[in-house]
Amino acid sequence: MGDNKEIMPPQYDVNAKMDACIDLTVRRFVYSTLGGAVGGLLFFRSPVTRWASVAFGAGTGIGSAYTECSRLFEGSPSTAKVVSPKIVETPATQDGQD
Repeated sequence: MGDNKEIMPPQYDVNAKMDACIDLTVRRFVYSTLGGAVGGLLFFRSPVTRWASVAFGAGTGIGSAYTECSRLFEGSPSTAKVVSPKIVETPATQDGQD
C-alpha cells in the first residue's frame, strides 16, 4: 500500500519553519556569544566589561535570529511595495534680475 499523505506546500509547513528557527536561534546565540567572549578577552580588562561584551554578543545573536524568524513566518517586510514620495523641482523665482 502506498502512502496517502498529502504534500503540504512549503509556505504552510509550520514544523519545518519552527525547526529552521530553532536551529538558527541556537547557532546565532552560540556564535555571537563566543564572539563577544573573544572580543571581551581581547579588548577589556575588567570582568564586568567582559561579561557585558558576552551579554551584548548574546543579545545581538538572539535579536538577529528573531528578525530572521519573523521574516520566515510572516514574509519579508521588504516584499511590500514601498512608494517613494515624488519630488517636484520648481525653479526659484528671480525677482529683480531683469
